[in-house]
Amino acid sequence: MSSPADGHSVKKPGIDPRGPRFGAGITAALLLVDLFLGLVGATAAATVLLAALALLFLWGAAAGIARHPWGLIFRALVRPRLRPPAELEDAAPPTFAQGVGFVITALGVVLQLVGVPYAAVVAAALAFIAAFLNAVFGYCLGCQIYLLLVRFGLVRRSQPQI
Repeated sequence: MSSPADGHSVKKPGIDPRGPRFGAGITAALLLVDLFLGLVGATAAATVLLAALALLFLWGAAAGIARHPWGLIFRALVRPRLRPPAELEDAAPPTFAQGVGFVITALGVVLQLVGVPYAAVVAAALAFIAAFLNAVFGYCLGCQIYLLLVRFGLVRRSQPQI
């Protein structure tokens, strides 16, 4: 790695900010399907799809956003077709957001399985709103929660991933 003193730029670690937005678009589409299934009475199918999405959120939270399936697809198939990003971002906030998505969707699945009517639909709707805001407007609700927790000293800011 070179230093600014020798005339070369320093490569900062981080992720392409378009990757999480790409993943949020796929997730939002799947959550919209889940909402439709739940509202037309295909409760079992909606619950199974929401459980699969919960596992994907868990994958992103545990392995990191860069190792999430949508992140791998973005890096392999989409990013090579785009210009390099203007800047990279810290992977910690979107990785934390995956954990928030997991909690919401897993809670919806558990509540649905114990008999709470429309629990999966409500959880899918909440997760859809967050994914839609991220995909369309680049506003990550889970990231904002992470930053608030860091500001209040409840979570330590992690080192950016490469």
